[in-house]
Amino acid sequence: MQARDVILRPIITESSMAGADRKVYQFEVNRKATKTDVKVAVADVFGVTVKKVNIANVRGKNKRMGRYQGLTRNRKKATVSLTADSKDIEVFKNQEENK
Repeated sequence: MQARDVILRPIITESSMAGADRKVYQFEVNRKATKTDVKVAVADVFGVTVKKVNIANVRGKNKRMGRYQGLTRNRKKATVSLTADSKDIEVFKNQEENK
């Protein structure tokens, strides 16, 4: 699996931005990706040293539109911790400056 195929998008929420100060970042990743895949992909794409990766499978939520019912899609969320001497990831840094 290519590094760009593993990381789908960063998760930009209030809680994930609070973790950016501690060099902890969250990404939505490919559902078939493993911790090792995520670690290698983040290191390749952003040029940082990864300390730890935690992964959570997030089930889709029930949604209704009138009488029709369905689910949002399932996804996989990766929480990536960087070492203290790593540089910050620019995607999250830019979001903090825009506030």
